[in-house]
Amino acid sequence: MSALVLLADDSPDTRALYGEYLELCGFRVETASDGEEAVRKAEAEWPAVIIMDLAMPRMDGWEAIRKLRANPQTAAIPIVALSAFTMADSSDRARAAGANVCLSKPCLPSQVGRVVRAMLLQREVHGSIA
Repeated sequence: MSALVLLADDSPDTRALYGEYLELCGFRVETASDGEEAVRKAEAEWPAVIIMDLAMPRMDGWEAIRKLRANPQTAAIPIVALSAFTMADSSDRARAAGANVCLSKPCLPSQVGRVVRAMLLQREVHGSIA
């Protein structure tokens, strides 16, 4: 069975672009349109990796990441933060919240795919993600 990736982004176009690419790479993809939905789905589905947009309605990505890290059930899931913010502190804030990797949008779907594969490989080899 292929790894499940949870893709949380409020933009339907972004979810479609990255989601379709990840599916072409052989991953199963579940999507969420805001942070609340992402936390709920992560707790129910236990994805192998979460891709989290930072600027979303109802609950932003920073808060969603903090909630996921505070829950023992989801605390170890690798998280890739996606941000359209160009300020360096958005990446620092994402890492402080618990993101493993931060990518600036727009980024190519192939870059997202490479990061997901690298995180899964690191988890398989080392048992955890730094």
